[in-house]
Amino acid sequence: MQPTLADTLELTADRYPEKEALVYPRKDQSYTYAEFDERATRLANALADLGVGKGDRVSTMLYNGSEIVLTAYACGKLGAVFNPLNYRLPAGEVEFICNDAGSSVLLFEADTREAVEGAREDLETVEEFVYVDEDGPEYARDFYAMVEAAPAEPPSTVVNADDVYAFIYTSGTTGRPKGVVHEHRDMVEHSLICVAEGGIRKDDVGLSALPLYHCAELHANLFPRVHVGATNVVHHEFDPAAVLQAVDEHDVTLFFAAPTAWNGLVQAADAVDADTTSLRLGFYGASPMPKDVLDACMDRFCEDYLQAYGMTEIGPCGTFQHPDEQLSKQGSAGLPALNHDLRIVEPGAAPDATVERGEIGEILLAGPCTMREYWNRPEATAESLREYGGVEWYYSGDLGYRDEDGYLFVVDRKDDMIISGGENVYPTEVEDVLFSHPDVVEAAVVGQPDEEWGELVVAYVVGDVDGETLDAHVRDSDDLADFKRPREYHLVEELPKNPSGKVQKFKLREE
Repeated sequence: MQPTLADTLELTADRYPEKEALVYPRKDQSYTYAEFDERATRLANALADLGVGKGDRVSTMLYNGSEIVLTAYACGKLGAVFNPLNYRLPAGEVEFICNDAGSSVLLFEADTREAVEGAREDLETVEEFVYVDEDGPEYARDFYAMVEAAPAEPPSTVVNADDVYAFIYTSGTTGRPKGVVHEHRDMVEHSLICVAEGGIRKDDVGLSALPLYHCAELHANLFPRVHVGATNVVHHEFDPAAVLQAVDEHDVTLFFAAPTAWNGLVQAADAVDADTTSLRLGFYGASPMPKDVLDACMDRFCEDYLQAYGMTEIGPCGTFQHPDEQLSKQGSAGLPALNHDLRIVEPGAAPDATVERGEIGEILLAGPCTMREYWNRPEATAESLREYGGVEWYYSGDLGYRDEDGYLFVVDRKDDMIISGGENVYPTEVEDVLFSHPDVVEAAVVGQPDEEWGELVVAYVVGDVDGETLDAHVRDSDDLADFKRPREYHLVEELPKNPSGKVQKFKLREE
């Protein structure tokens, strides 16, 4: 048997039918696994009544809620392709992704209605709109009425492990998003890896407050918890105070957030009366956890944290840094995930052209959860996926090195490296020095074209500080050569980021 995503829910519902499965406090909803599975089946039949069949794309423009979770599994039961969109996208981006994916159905809510209606006239393939809140527009069907009216008998569609599960559009650190095509096999394998690496148990209670349209929260947290039969509490969006209160109210044991969000929880903790002692493991990704933030989290919440590094194209988890490695290997991204291989090569070189330990090169990953392709992007697929010796390698575009113990340290994006006066400058090393100033909240460094030097090092900084003070701080540092010093400082209110918290430096370069 090669199970599909829908099978993981159905088998869990068979094992633990009366166990609390899905809790959505915003709408006062709580479903057992039997009820969760039945509602997903009803939604699958309702979508089938709208003409959705195997291979058809179903897009969602939804914040976190029971509706996006049910839609993912309903699509799995039908063999339809799940396509979750970033709920912050403007109308133009909604139009681009839905048209690129060829979506036939679009689910949305009150908080995304403006963007959907702005794109509606230009959606070339969407034939049905489904609204999950009350008082929806006339052109949209009512989500809950559809679910209640649909039969509870499983659809007759045969879904195989190598059928497409989803198009997950990359959040774009370098430009227009691309549709990453994942199969059911990928997701089942990825869930098992996350269960094993994270020690996820059936008696756990996980909280999803980071976006479920993003693969970090969906693939690395929710899916594995459903797979083993844990309880899943879903919050509409991330709010530090609400998260802390939810940990107390629901005895949450597992929580995922980017380091910036963990820092937000630390900052909010003093003002919130909440008992967070139930938390046993904190997950994070997008970047290493700064030591001061990690220390504060360990002091405030729990002792154990697990970091995952990767990208949408590989599942997303390709390496893990375990709780016992957080302090001894602080700043690293850990070791390769189970059943994964990792190599560092000269950028663009073959997988056997590995560099010496400690030398910087491009990060290559191979594993069972790698995407099938980029949708409608054969050239991009060929550039990123390359077969060598019978193994398909993903060329990440990230630069990094492995230390003497084999631990991965991510240095920067290949496209972000600055060449100034013929010398390589890695933005991360400049940013680390800027971060060491107590008044710097965030910093990003990019290259600016220059006739004399090729590129100049330019810093964008969030914080209560001025450029003259920063320059003096950098000059006084023993950790940065002078040729790497920023020649310009721009003080900004915020840095552009993608949903996983990574800074979109291409937007800074465009400015």
